[in-house]
Amino acid sequence: MRIALAQLNPTIGALEQNLEKVKEYYQAGLERKADLVVFTELSLPGYPPRDMLNYKGFLDKEHSLITEELMPLTAKTGIPILIGANHRQGGRLYNAALLLENGAIKSTQLKTLLPYFDVFDETRYYTACLERKIEMLDGIPTAVTVCEDTWNDMEYFNDPLYDSDPLQGLFAQGARLLLNLSASPYHYGKHALREDMLPYLAKKYNTAVIYLNQVGANDELVFDGSSLVYNNRGELLYRASLDQEELFIVETEALFKPASNIVPPDRDDIETIKKILELGTSDYLAKTGFSKVVLGLSGGIDSAVVAALAAEALGPEKVLGILMPSPYSSRHSVEDALELAENLGINYRTLGIEKPFDTFISLLNEGAGPKMDLAEENLQARLRGLILMQVSNREGYLALVTGNKSELAAGYSTLYGDMAGGLAILADVRKMMVYELAHHINEIHGKKVIPERIITKAPSAELRPDQKDEDSLPPYNILDPILELYLEMNLSPSEIIARGHDEETVRRVVKLVDTSEYKRRQAAAGLRITPNAFGAGRRMPIARGFEYF
Repeated sequence: MRIALAQLNPTIGALEQNLEKVKEYYQAGLERKADLVVFTELSLPGYPPRDMLNYKGFLDKEHSLITEELMPLTAKTGIPILIGANHRQGGRLYNAALLLENGAIKSTQLKTLLPYFDVFDETRYYTACLERKIEMLDGIPTAVTVCEDTWNDMEYFNDPLYDSDPLQGLFAQGARLLLNLSASPYHYGKHALREDMLPYLAKKYNTAVIYLNQVGANDELVFDGSSLVYNNRGELLYRASLDQEELFIVETEALFKPASNIVPPDRDDIETIKKILELGTSDYLAKTGFSKVVLGLSGGIDSAVVAALAAEALGPEKVLGILMPSPYSSRHSVEDALELAENLGINYRTLGIEKPFDTFISLLNEGAGPKMDLAEENLQARLRGLILMQVSNREGYLALVTGNKSELAAGYSTLYGDMAGGLAILADVRKMMVYELAHHINEIHGKKVIPERIITKAPSAELRPDQKDEDSLPPYNILDPILELYLEMNLSPSEIIARGHDEETVRRVVKLVDTSEYKRRQAAAGLRITPNAFGAGRRMPIARGFEYF
């Protein structure tokens, strides 16, 4: 049996556009003599559709496209389709895999485990299916599962999230092939986990495993493709692209014999993160109707890395950098920003904020000079945000926010200032990783496209004379590990201190994080690369009485 597997990049809610993509890849599967063409979880609505599922008209439209467009194709060609879709049954909604054959829905496989953590909220919309059955695909008893149903092996995981494992029942029924339709978003470490768990399952059940994943970004989530095929010995036969759509063929005979060529383990490193951030950027623009971006170029490390990523993702001709020096901007920062723009080949303008800043100072200080306080620091950031949004509004650019996760966590950012914009590429990238990205970008270019001085100089917002970030924050090499433990590992301050971190510093950092929640609630969408990112996955109340100290 030849199975064609389509790793596609759907746009949430674009039902007809996604349908055309499905039909295109179905035809490509036919041309490659496939006996079955398989698509990912929720292929037509895209994942995650969230509250679009509350609208009957949306579900009706998806159903009509399946019954009026896809089912007739299978009647005409005789080649079935296995596709992830919403499915209503008995007045309830299920996340399902539908087998379309000879112009009808031959069978349905309904999802059992509904993720309810982090960015997921499937229990809000779907009903869990409690009974599972195997699917016969060309005589092969197959466990067809939808995403999470493969992720709860009671022996593999030390602390399983759910009380049941759907695979146990399916393999007790005699399944010989595991076929998983997924929309599994990326986070750092996900590749290693997948490529350890899936071969474990293959060996445990003596089964071949086909894992088909969605690729592309929807809002803050980036789906990393990397679909996988294992034989029943747990040997990796194929890995699909990290950041591209792809149709690949699996011959079922090859799934049950030793591999002639075993694919080596995947690398989940700084290059992977770079590609994920670029994919998230390009898709966010494409799916929101923008074609070009604008950002402030300060001569600092964050704006340099954002500019470099945007230039790579979109093309340098679609990136506009604006230098906005203030009375406190250093000469070398302006020089570094200009050199960066020239190196990247992006467009740039210089719009100094000295005059508007002086005007506001005169207005707000009633003719007196600067008071050199925090409000005046924030005023400079807000003037820059105003300029960026004016250019965005008038000329059709998407404004990029250049702040990183360390700053966002500690509240070292200005509402309606440097937080102004539509997309924050580095919102889930801690400061030390920003430096790692900068070094990597220079390394792969074989030259210092990001000037060395940008990387080596002490980070500073340059909002007052001789200002340094360390005036307001612990050094980033101390701050970032504490943030990782508190935000990404959910450790309490006492647990962090027990790991050897200075008690006073931990107290200070936790206080900064907890009192800055109101800022993050108003922040731009940020691309997710860690298991616990700010945004849809973090649901912390702003007004709360609990304090650790």
